[in-house]
Amino acid sequence: MGTTGIGTAPTTAELMETVAAVGTAYFQDFAAAAAKHGLNSSQAKALKSVLEPVPMRALAGRLGCDASNVTGIVDRLEALGLAHREAAAADRRVKIVTITDEGRSVLERIRLDMTRAQAAFDSLDEPQRIMLDRLCRQVLPLLAVQDRTTP
Repeated sequence: MGTTGIGTAPTTAELMETVAAVGTAYFQDFAAAAAKHGLNSSQAKALKSVLEPVPMRALAGRLGCDASNVTGIVDRLEALGLAHREAAAADRRVKIVTITDEGRSVLERIRLDMTRAQAAFDSLDEPQRIMLDRLCRQVLPLLAVQDRTTP
């Protein structure tokens, strides 16, 4: 990481590396927790993405993958009883994916099983948590990838 001293602001490159390291560690914890429930990280991320009903094409955009890949992911979630898909009322060609009650339960257990992330964030005091939340909410919109289904 960077060679910044106390009170010295990190360079943009150093800050990017630090944020990337935190993101990587978080993702590894998420993937390990998902695996405990028979899911790979893409399946668990998809489950989180369908807390509200989502068209398959929009789900592909949220996951950053091709629509054809989403079919296999949703097939697995359906086979496990964690999500279901049905035709949209307005256009029967459009398939909508929705999380099931069992899916919500598994997603909650995955969050609880993320023990490293839980411990890391629990180590922050209230002002630190508020500041981290504010900073993340400030930069997140600038980093967000637009849903590929939007014109």
